[in-house]
Amino acid sequence: MTITTGPHPTRRLILQGAAGVALLGLGNLPFAPPDNDKYPEEAFKQKSEADAIKALYGKTAEPSDKVKLDAPEIAENGGVVPISVTTTLDKVTSISFFVAENPSALAASYKIPDGTIPAVANRLKMAKTTNVTAIVEADGKLYSATKEVKVTVGGCGG
Repeated sequence: MTITTGPHPTRRLILQGAAGVALLGLGNLPFAPPDNDKYPEEAFKQKSEADAIKALYGKTAEPSDKVKLDAPEIAENGGVVPISVTTTLDKVTSISFFVAENPSALAASYKIPDGTIPAVANRLKMAKTTNVTAIVEADGKLYSATKEVKVTVGGCGG
């Protein structure tokens, strides 16, 4: 006499069940975006560096030796200029790059989450030889570092 008790669980059936339970658990997690992710559209529209800084931050920055801007002295191709910023300042909330002679002065702006190492690297397009400024917002104040980058071949249509 043979007794049947129903289908035996296979590995596939067990994995499907585990995936279903995991997906049900995700339904209770909040997936709302952070409040500070508003795109700074007005700042990116500004042609001059001073206007872009004012539109983004509403105040001016003071030069600081605690902001280290690393950029080449001569960029052979303005289409890909490597640039990076690090800082030893505490409570950093944002880091931004400004290129004075570009069609739009604000090149990039980053929000730095609390507890993150304040370091950012990027490759910027530069139309011609000009100053690159990095601004670090830390503890409600603005700090900056500036370096001239000589461009031999323009990156913004040059």
